[in-house]
Amino acid sequence: MQQGRRNSLLANIDWLIVILYLVLVFMGWINIYSAVYDDTHQSILDTSCQYGKQLIWIGAAILVIIIVLLIDSKFYSTFAYVMYGIGCVLLLSVLLFGREVNGAKSWFEIGSFRMQPVEFAKIAVCLAMARLMSSEDFSFKVVRNYFWAGLILGIPMIMILLQNDTGSALVFCTFIFVMFREGLNRILFVAAFALIVLFILALVVNISLLMLIVGLLCVIGLVVVCGRNKFTRIVLYSAVILSAVSVVLCTISPELAEMSIYFAMIGYAAMSLLMLVMFFISKMKPILVAIILMVGMGGFVYSVDYIFNNVLQEHQRSRIMDLLGKNEDVLGTGYNVHQSKIAIGSGGFFGKGFLHGTQTKYKFVPEQSTDFIFCTIGEEWGLVGITVILVLFGALIFRIINKAERQRSTFSRIYGYGVASILFFHVAINIGMTIGLAPVVGIPLPFFSYGGSSLWAFTILLFIFVRLDADRLQVFR
Repeated sequence: MQQGRRNSLLANIDWLIVILYLVLVFMGWINIYSAVYDDTHQSILDTSCQYGKQLIWIGAAILVIIIVLLIDSKFYSTFAYVMYGIGCVLLLSVLLFGREVNGAKSWFEIGSFRMQPVEFAKIAVCLAMARLMSSEDFSFKVVRNYFWAGLILGIPMIMILLQNDTGSALVFCTFIFVMFREGLNRILFVAAFALIVLFILALVVNISLLMLIVGLLCVIGLVVVCGRNKFTRIVLYSAVILSAVSVVLCTISPELAEMSIYFAMIGYAAMSLLMLVMFFISKMKPILVAIILMVGMGGFVYSVDYIFNNVLQEHQRSRIMDLLGKNEDVLGTGYNVHQSKIAIGSGGFFGKGFLHGTQTKYKFVPEQSTDFIFCTIGEEWGLVGITVILVLFGALIFRIINKAERQRSTFSRIYGYGVASILFFHVAINIGMTIGLAPVVGIPLPFFSYGGSSLWAFTILLFIFVRLDADRLQVFR
């Protein structure tokens, strides 16, 4: 009976996912060897070096895979909240008793062994979200469900932010894709991206000008929805006049430009008040919606300055400014990215060859075996190597999504989308920050970056889904 069950499990495992995993892990190990290669330690099996230690962790990851696959699929749904609770306890414990590394207090250290709980917390949150959203009475049409979903995501995010690990906290934002797949209102989905765009614009555009642009967009949207009747014409003409006056003030002289923020605030308030009066006269609901949007978006734009200067750390502000082109400190905060782009660009089409990367070999790129491991790929394997890596990651993520859609169990489908979203976020942000398209937030490249915590966590995250997929015809509650 037990033998038959094992045979059934092996037959139902998606071996393409397993093969892609093994290829990525092997390539990651080879690139770690190249990134830290030393003529005095040439053996790839030398356990005193990072690549030797990584090999030990890879061997342990294989054992972890066997354990994960042997556990009954129902265990993961039944004990999802328990594992979430354990994950939160670990995050709280590391906040109290953890060791600070590179400014983030997010590591447990026992002798020479270090473990980062946040990597495993991603698994716990993914399981808990799948359990919550797969319950029979869950629907995004019910307001309280937003609260429960926000609570599951918010508790670990807050504790991770307190650890000063902003990059890991941002990973949980990727669950918006999962929620969108499961019925999240499209307006909320678009609003989330609109807020991101507004945050970026508030850092690079004059705030008073941005406020007026936001107001004009709301008014134009109102006119499109309601047509140019007498009420909307009054609002539109008033908004255009106020905007024109503010733009003129901004361009006349620097002194008036500094004062324009106050004119913009007065104009914005006057525009909102005028629209409110028009609403009471006409009783047109779109006007009220436009008012709410203007006040909400305006408040958000003004809050960006406070968040940027009082919530974010100095090094985070500097990195964002470097990314947006507001700073060009290539010897300071922009050094990592500058050297990273040099290394990747020097690889050309075919690369310099295995162990022949000069930027990485001579340690010009900091953290080149962890967060900036992608530089080694770009320099030694060139555009061809980068393309191969991207294709492999793309194939893995696409395969997970494809298998998730075929799940009979809602729990398995949601968990699969969670796995795909987390992997996509890590790959996109890690590669983005090495080529200057994303801020340096310190998150690893899955299966490539040196470290046992990252490798084991991504392995468990992936193979729980492989185990669930092996029982794809079952329904878990």
